[in-house]
Amino acid sequence: MPSSPLSEQDAAETAAIRLAPSRPRSVTPRNGGGNNRLYRIDTIDDRRFALKWYPRSATDPRDRLGAEWGAVAFLERHGVKEVPRGIAFDVSSNFALYEWIDGDVVASPQDNDVQAMIAFAAKLHELRRTSGAETLPQASEACLSAETILTQVDRRLARLTEVAEDEPALAQFLHHEFTPRCRHAEAWARHGYNLLGWRFDRPLPSELMTLSPSDFGFHNALRRADGSIAFIDFEYFGWDDPAKLTADFQQHPGMSLPAPLAEAFRTAAIRLYEQDETFRDRLRLTEPLYVLRWCMILLNEFLPERWEARAFAGQQNDRVQAMRTQLAKARRHLARLSSQVMDFPE
Repeated sequence: MPSSPLSEQDAAETAAIRLAPSRPRSVTPRNGGGNNRLYRIDTIDDRRFALKWYPRSATDPRDRLGAEWGAVAFLERHGVKEVPRGIAFDVSSNFALYEWIDGDVVASPQDNDVQAMIAFAAKLHELRRTSGAETLPQASEACLSAETILTQVDRRLARLTEVAEDEPALAQFLHHEFTPRCRHAEAWARHGYNLLGWRFDRPLPSELMTLSPSDFGFHNALRRADGSIAFIDFEYFGWDDPAKLTADFQQHPGMSLPAPLAEAFRTAAIRLYEQDETFRDRLRLTEPLYVLRWCMILLNEFLPERWEARAFAGQQNDRVQAMRTQLAKARRHLARLSSQVMDFPE
């Protein structure tokens, strides 16, 4: 008879035995991300490690293990201490073992925390010219032109429109609220590009790109006991537009960032990337497009394939309530356009 498949816990324990440098005493599930599972490994010699499982699905074939392992290996090789060290990985089971970082969620960020974030962004920007950087991939869903941002928005909108046939509240939001404002924001941005003599579909030159975690924010950071900030989750790491890193940090719905701190980060980013003479205007004209993109991402809970992936990763939320909550968040996020797109730029 064929052997029964391992349970998730059994698979994690098997991977821990195979990957840990000493025998595990316990393998404890911890909160992972929306697409992965995390375990704390305690070994018999009183060491701790983080075991991460990256399940794959037909709807998301990205090699998140390879991306994260490549990122932390690159950063460790260049002396970056703010990220966990990679210990071992197993491609066949999609498990990887990392240094365990003791720390707390950065629940109430302060000015010095924002400075730590911009310092890390600056370090990544400096590393773009170091050995091995040229072999790193593009960040997941990199946005290297304004056209690319809108293409991603429209692709997500088309899929959500299909789902909305059975979701009246979603249909109302998409047709009567989102789409009109999306088209206005697009026209506004295209007009601004035309005024500057820029092509909307022109990819950002490689010398203006930066290295980005692509999911950069306090939601992927831990405060150590000494007050320093450690950065985790590099599944989507790679080359991207620094304008995207900046806009995403300000807008990311995974953290509650007070407006003064968001503006402080934006101001510091303009200084950081000041050698790029197009950065300030590119950021200004694409920020509304990133608002639209985040609105679409917030509505992922309406997608059956995304919900299956989250369930597979161990999340047990009430889907109906989750959809209602995310729709309210998307509506609030869309309201950001009122402060960004008023009149056509002069």
